[in-house]
Amino acid sequence: MGKGTGSLGKRRNESHTLCVRCGRHRFHLQKSRCASCGFPASRIRRYNWSEKAIRRKTTGTGRMRYLRYVAVCFKYNFRQGTQPGPRKKGASA
Repeated sequence: MGKGTGSLGKRRNESHTLCVRCGRHRFHLQKSRCASCGFPASRIRRYNWSEKAIRRKTTGTGRMRYLRYVAVCFKYNFRQGTQPGPRKKGASA
């Protein structure tokens, strides 16, 4: 059997499926390991030899639902559950 139509007809098994952590089609069913994020390992899979892959997955490429507001919280010294102090009167012209 060559590499053509007959061979293509035999491609019906999946080795990878969706990963529950990264959502990509990289989870190897027999190994039970994600080729992209390394699930079920607790640390995200990341190698310095693939600089572009790190750049694609780094902080700031997603929604940053919490981290976006940390700068605002820092400005007010992470004040929670208290009233803000009196505002200083500026020199009004």
